[in-house]
Order: sequence, then C-alpha cells, then structure tokens
Amino acid sequence: MADDEREQAPKGIDTTKPNVSRVYDFMLGGKDNYAADRWMAERALEIAPDAPEAARANREFLGRVVRFLTAEAGIRQFLDIGSGLPTQGNVHEIAQSAAAGTRVVYVDHDPTVLVHGRAMLAVDAGTTVVEADLRDPDAIIDHPEVRELIDFSRPVGLLLFAILHHLADEENPAAIAARLVDHLPPGSYLAVSHFHNPGLAHPEVSKQAFAAEKIFNETLGTGRWRTREEILTYFDGLDLLDPGLVPLPEWRPDSDDQAEPGITYHTFVGAVARKP
Repeated sequence: MADDEREQAPKGIDTTKPNVSRVYDFMLGGKDNYAADRWMAERALEIAPDAPEAARANREFLGRVVRFLTAEAGIRQFLDIGSGLPTQGNVHEIAQSAAAGTRVVYVDHDPTVLVHGRAMLAVDAGTTVVEADLRDPDAIIDHPEVRELIDFSRPVGLLLFAILHHLADEENPAAIAARLVDHLPPGSYLAVSHFHNPGLAHPEVSKQAFAAEKIFNETLGTGRWRTREEILTYFDGLDLLDPGLVPLPEWRPDSDDQAEPGITYHTFVGAVARKP
C-alpha cells in the first residue's frame, strides 16, 4: 500500500487490512476505501461480477423501507445498527425529508464509520452516531446517547441491514435480534437485509454463495450466506409484512429503482416485520 494512502487515512484507521464498511463503500462507487479494501472487492467481483448492483439493491431497499416506515407506518425514530459509511440516501436524510423532526441513531463499532459519521452529523441535533457492538444488544439499548434520542415507550424502526450475516452461527444472531426486539414497544418494526444461500432451489447461485462465503471469511474473517429458514428466525413472534422475505428488488419496488442484479439476485434478501 502506498504511503500517501496511509497519510490520508484518519487517525486510528488501519488501512492495511480490508474492512467490511469500506469494501461496501467501494461497491457503491464511494471514495472512502483503500488498496486492501479494493483488493478484497476485486476478489469478490471475480465470483460475483454484479456485486455492485447487489450493493445498490440493498441501498435502494433501505430507502424504500425508511420511506414506508416514515410516511405510511408513522415511525418517527430509527435505530440503525451496523449503519456503515455515510453515502447518498442516508436514513436520517430520507426519514427527515418525509417527516421533519424524525430522530435517528446510527450504531457501529467500526472506527472508520464513526469518524466519517460524526463529521457528517456535527450540526444535526436529531441524529447521532454511537459506538457500540451488535453482539452486546443491552449495551446499545442502555447507551446514554441512544436513550437521549430514542423514546422506548413509542414505536421504533429497528434497522439491521447487511449486518447479521457478519455474525457467526455460534454468536447466535437470531437471539441477538430477539433481544433487541424485546426492548421495543408494540407497533415497532424490524427490517433486515441478509446474504442468502438458496440451496437446491438455485444450484448455480448456491455454488456462488459458498464461494463468496469462503472469500469473505479468508479476507474479512466474517460472512455467512444463510438459508431462508435461518433468516426467517429473526422474525419469530413478529408479523411479517407483504411480500415477506424476498430478493431485495422484489420488496415493494418503485419507479426510481435502478439496480439490476444478475446471479446475485437470489443471494441478498430482505424483509420487514411489525411487533404486534
């Protein structure tokens, strides 16, 4: 890696190893990434050349979900865990354009995300970025900055986009999601996007998913393409909204969608559910 790239990185940011948020940023055409991230992304692109389209589909899915929750479901506060690097169409921008005064708390433990997020939100009193780890859900809920903006006596939009698949099976992501939902009042919503292995339903796609999982774990040390049945456990006890758990472009598409994922279409799915 060139020295000038190291010099341009914010203090405390390790640019010598690929980083999940920065790889995702690269896939979206962003500039907050470094040589190690691009190297890892290029390896992934050898297996899934349309991975950038899948990343865009995830971003568009997020936008549709936030617009629905704000404009139609009346949600006025969001907890976005594993928020990633700021990019176009951030949650607070979408939500506040639909309903002024909507409050948003971003949660991440990635130092790159924290540096960029705090700089972006320096003048936004209704939005903040909190350092916490998804694997400790109680610490997130009890964080003083979370409590300052989020009123847990009123419905909350809990967003877990492209984050649960970075938890290993032994970390029990379904139990973590359930613990977070336990803290939410009735009328709250859970939205999830997740890497998906369709198995025998799409053998070629399943083969790609296994290959991508191997690369992610070799380079990032994380990444699980789970089955439909495994992903649905995150919504136990909740009312799944139509059209259910589907490939991201199929969740209530609108005319502004531009992503055109190919074989990865079935390897990235999402759903939204309401707490009764």
